[in-house]
Amino acid sequence: MKKQQRLVMRTVILLLLLAALGYTIYANFFTEKTAVAVGSTAPDFVLSDLEGREHRLSDYRGKGVFLNFWGTWCKPCEREMPYMNELYPIYQKQGVEILAVNVGEPKLNVEKFAERFGLTFPIVIDRQDQVLNAYGVGPLPTTFLIDKNGKVKKIITGTMTKEDIKQHLESIKP
Repeated sequence: MKKQQRLVMRTVILLLLLAALGYTIYANFFTEKTAVAVGSTAPDFVLSDLEGREHRLSDYRGKGVFLNFWGTWCKPCEREMPYMNELYPIYQKQGVEILAVNVGEPKLNVEKFAERFGLTFPIVIDRQDQVLNAYGVGPLPTTFLIDKNGKVKKIITGTMTKEDIKQHLESIKP
């Protein structure tokens, strides 16, 4: 009788372990990874820029937002930042805002980078990677194109040319 109870108990434990393993495999390989998808409302956040001013994404409603996640060590980011900076004053007048979210680097590194390239658009620092995680950002650079209603129109990963950036800014004009 005791052998039969042990066999039943071991079988139940084995089945529970197999079920947990099956669920883990399913969750990791067959479910959507991105936290933010095209067509969804962009999650709101508040981050401070290099001057200490707070930027809340919802404050940009009514404007298109070119939300760019980047790092100072990221060579593709370094290549596209001057193009973004060149196009910023033109599109800002047309109701499109560029908001660059640095992924948790020291303020001094970000300031030196911004100074080196003469960047004029708002740069905010995501110190604890909360916004990075909320948006499900993987490789850098990653850019979210957000329309005037706060909906994500497109997600771009990788480097963009000046012409790419211009077309994307055009696509989110209010």
